[in-house]
Amino acid sequence: MKNLATILVFVFAVTFTTQAQKNRKQKRPNLTTEQHTNLAIKKMTLAFDLSEKQQKQIKPILMAQITERKAAMEKRKEARKNKQKPTADEIYTMQNKQLDNRIMIKNKMKDILNKEQFEKFEKMQKRRKMMAMKKMKQRKEMMSKKRKMKKRRKMKDGK
Repeated sequence: MKNLATILVFVFAVTFTTQAQKNRKQKRPNLTTEQHTNLAIKKMTLAFDLSEKQQKQIKPILMAQITERKAAMEKRKEARKNKQKPTADEIYTMQNKQLDNRIMIKNKMKDILNKEQFEKFEKMQKRRKMMAMKKMKQRKEMMSKKRKMKKRRKMKDGK
């Protein structure tokens, strides 16, 4: 009887957890490129105290960056749907392009922002990169835990 109650509690807990995760994914709004750009400009204005002139200079840079990012994301989604993995050459090309874009944006921002603003921009970029790496590490840990659990289940079912 205790085992049955324990199993039922476990099943309910797993069910509620998966439902909560599904709901969390659906809540993210699908904003247009223009909306993303406007929000980014406003955030940068608050963070760096940008002038109107600087805002107008930065807007096309961000617009192009966001457009490219969305196109790349759609391409990755399509490849994932077709269960295609990129080749080594494709990965190299993508990473090379990303680094070229980062260098270009950094140089343009250096021209637009004053020294103090650019230093803040650099700090924010480093912080953002560290957060992304931390998030990626957590994701990898979560995936390895899931794989281990699958292996355990297979071994239990096999016995």
